Amino acid sequence: MLSLKKMNLHEDYFRSIMFGLQDGLVSTTGVVVGISAGVSDRAIIILASFVAVSVEASSMAAGQYSSEKAVHQMDKSGKHTDSLIKGALLMFFSYLGAGLIPITPFLIFPPDTARPFSIVAALIGLFAIGFLKGKIVKLGALRSAVEMFIIGGFATAVGLIVGTFLKV
Repeated sequence: MLSLKKMNLHEDYFRSIMFGLQDGLVSTTGVVVGISAGVSDRAIIILASFVAVSVEASSMAAGQYSSEKAVHQMDKSGKHTDSLIKGALLMFFSYLGAGLIPITPFLIFPPDTARPFSIVAALIGLFAIGFLKGKIVKLGALRSAVEMFIIGGFATAVGLIVGTFLKV
C-alpha cells in the first residue's frame, strides 16, 4: 500500500507535486484546446502552448516558493521543515511535465485531429493522478479519480468554449 511515510515524501512536497500535475494538465489543456479551437495555424498553436506552459510553470514555482515562505515565516513552532527551493522545483517540473501531455498531440497531428487526442490524454492523466492520490492518502481512489476527472473536464470545456466563440 502506498503512503507518504513509505515513500519518504514530505506532505508539503506531495501537495506541490499534486498541485503541479493537476494544474499543469488542466491549465495547459484549456489553453491549447482553446487556442486550437480559435486559430487554425499549427505553428501558432504550438508556440503559444509552449510559451504558456513555460510561463505558467515558472509562475507556479515562484508562487509556491513565496506562499510557502510566508507559511514558514508565520510558523513560530518550527514544524515546517520543508525546503522552499525543493518545493518550488517540484512544482515547476510537475507542472511542466504534466503540461507537455496535452501539447504532444499537436506536435504529431494537425490541429483538428490533435484536439480530441489532447483532451482524452489530459482526462486520462487527471483520472490517473486522482486515482494515485486516493491510494496514497488512503481515501477512495476511484472517488478521487472521478473528482479530478470532473474538475479537469470542466476547466477544459471552458477553454474550448472560449476559443470557439472568440475564433480569429
